[in-house]
Amino acid sequence: MSEAGQLQDYSVDQAAGAIVLVLGAVASLLLVVWQSKCHCKVNLCYIFQCERRPPSEDEIKGLKDNAKDLKDKAKQKQQAKQNKKPTPTPTPTPTPSPRIPGGEPEPEPEPEPISSSWRTL
Repeated sequence: MSEAGQLQDYSVDQAAGAIVLVLGAVASLLLVVWQSKCHCKVNLCYIFQCERRPPSEDEIKGLKDNAKDLKDKAKQKQQAKQNKKPTPTPTPTPTPSPRIPGGEPEPEPEPEPISSSWRTL
């Protein structure tokens, strides 16, 4: 029987999976905090310190103007592409199918019979 408080033996891939899950949970929590509109400070063991402040009204207006300019440029590019005339590609002329003088199409060839033993191939 195992003693209380002692971990069982785990394989390397199980330990790696547990580490990835924990790091993913921490990263997603930090992402939510970072994308929030609140004022926050992040202090990671006094090694990494970061402060986030929401953008001011002037910054928001500037960002909206930049987004509008980018949309206008994209629309102009689309209109320029539409105004260009595509070069016409020559259409291939269909070749007539071989016909028997009676006016009916040539019959399909009959398939070869399947051999009863597939090992004779």
